[in-house]
Amino acid sequence: MDFSLSGKNVVVTGGARGIGQAIALLFAERGANITILDISEPDAAATVRQISEAGGQAGNLACDVSDSRAVKAAFGEIAGHGRIDMLVNSAGIAHVGNLESTSEADFDAVYRVNVKGVFNCMQAVIGPMKKMGGGVILNIASIAASAGLSDRFAYSASKGAVLSMTYSVAKDYLKAKIRCNCISPARVHTPFVDGFVRKNYPGKEEEMYERLAQSQPVGRMAKPDEVASLALFLCSDAAAFVTGADYPLDGGFFNLRG
Repeated sequence: MDFSLSGKNVVVTGGARGIGQAIALLFAERGANITILDISEPDAAATVRQISEAGGQAGNLACDVSDSRAVKAAFGEIAGHGRIDMLVNSAGIAHVGNLESTSEADFDAVYRVNVKGVFNCMQAVIGPMKKMGGGVILNIASIAASAGLSDRFAYSASKGAVLSMTYSVAKDYLKAKIRCNCISPARVHTPFVDGFVRKNYPGKEEEMYERLAQSQPVGRMAKPDEVASLALFLCSDAAAFVTGADYPLDGGFFNLRG
């Protein structure tokens, strides 16, 4: 199958950079009409230009997914122009710290984006999808949802919630013909990783990249394009029989450590 998304209208949160950007670019290449929701309007606009220059169709709206009013307004505007076939929840933030070093403010900040942001967007899209007779929701979770990771207390908790919400939505909306799945990547080499390494390990960047690569049994970090390829399958008609599933994309991290 060629996994065509021709004519499908897709909303991608966090589509300005990293995994979300890779998904937006690939889906547009396969014929989808993309709307990027991202808090960084300049980066989102740059991604839209990249899609347009390649012959694709895309637009963007500045939106903080943790703000329910902003999300409802954005989805209302999008739905006013036509159907929403797919939602990809890729917006998220990371945090480093264990239980003791994670402040309440830190925990709340991660929760607002990673949990409430996914909740807001799914709640905003579920009504339009029901009215049009179905749709696809794909959430980007993390291997941290199901594997113990050091110093990722708040992040792991938030992605565990994303995983649970995925299962719940898939179950509740079977009869509405809305499929809901999630991808759980291990470490992915994104601009966030580059910024984190530069900030926290100045002068030791190459050493840290090697350590990060070797933490995966396959010996490297994943590429955003690889997450996008799995996302394309799960959102396409080729995966019409797949719902309520969590797909690890972890280079063997979960099962082959040792």
